[in-house]
Amino acid sequence: MRQILQSSAAMALLLALASFVNSCSSSATLAKDSDAKIKKETVAKIIKKAYAIPGTDVNYTMALLPAGTFSIGTPSDVPNRSADEGPQKNIRIESFWIGVHEVKFDEYKIYRKKNLDKAPADQPEWDVDAYARPSPPYEDPTFGMGENGYPAVSMTQLAALQYCKWLSEKTGDFYRLPTEAEWEYACKAGTGQSLYFENKDSLDRYAWHYDNSMEKYHKVGSKAANPWGLHDMIGNVSEWTLDEYTEDAYASFEDQAINPWIKPTSLHPRTVRGGSWDDGVKKHSCTCRIKSSFKWKERDPQIPKSFWWNTDSPFVGFRIVKPAVPPSPEEQQAFWDMVLGG
Repeated sequence: MRQILQSSAAMALLLALASFVNSCSSSATLAKDSDAKIKKETVAKIIKKAYAIPGTDVNYTMALLPAGTFSIGTPSDVPNRSADEGPQKNIRIESFWIGVHEVKFDEYKIYRKKNLDKAPADQPEWDVDAYARPSPPYEDPTFGMGENGYPAVSMTQLAALQYCKWLSEKTGDFYRLPTEAEWEYACKAGTGQSLYFENKDSLDRYAWHYDNSMEKYHKVGSKAANPWGLHDMIGNVSEWTLDEYTEDAYASFEDQAINPWIKPTSLHPRTVRGGSWDDGVKKHSCTCRIKSSFKWKERDPQIPKSFWWNTDSPFVGFRIVKPAVPPSPEEQQAFWDMVLGG
């Protein structure tokens, strides 16, 4: 990334990237979660299902994760643990589906470009004009790093949520972003560790990070999956979650809380997870929490700045989830009213 832009633009982007850095505990330490209830062998029971976006031949794959209990955060005795990774709490997670990969540009552009959003054969009444869509970006959101097969990046959390709402309407299933708790549960994959592999020297096999990425993101799924078959949970691009970032989030969770969520009260900071191709290995951990920043729009000259795009975050994308037991239509509408402002 440090060579993508030149001169003053490059400096501005570097300043934005600096705001992306939090003091997360070193991924060199494998933080053991002794309370994990779901074991590695569960991977044999993980159901995966491929879907096509209706009216297109663009596919995505979801994995059904079991309900379970795990300890969110990092143990207090881990050296250099960031304060926001504790205190650990035992959290109960209900079963949910999660994307095996980060959402690809192939998928996102069906939503982004109205002319590609075709009416399915069983939905001839599909109205492409009924949905809010991203405005044209100020500049190429990919920075020339690739589209088809690559993770969609540079969108705001609002844009990611609007995609989820559109996909929900298009498919009839309820999709949204994961909560922080769901994301960490999926990342740890029953290992009880901040890294889901045994040897810290194996990071290159599982993740794209600054030292091996050649300063760009890569096609999704090109690194090994975690024990539950999910690719790029660590590295490639960081991923939006539903939660507002607060340093003491876990202190507010009750022990054995079910599906906790820090509901946003302001635009920033929101929480992203996983570390990216442009981050050092310190960010590549299931427990590292990263807060969003207004600086991710620093080079956007528009007034007001875009609601849809960040000019300075080609390292952030997202992954979708859907509850195994969908909420009622009324609950779904209440959710969209809350996260999208009604």
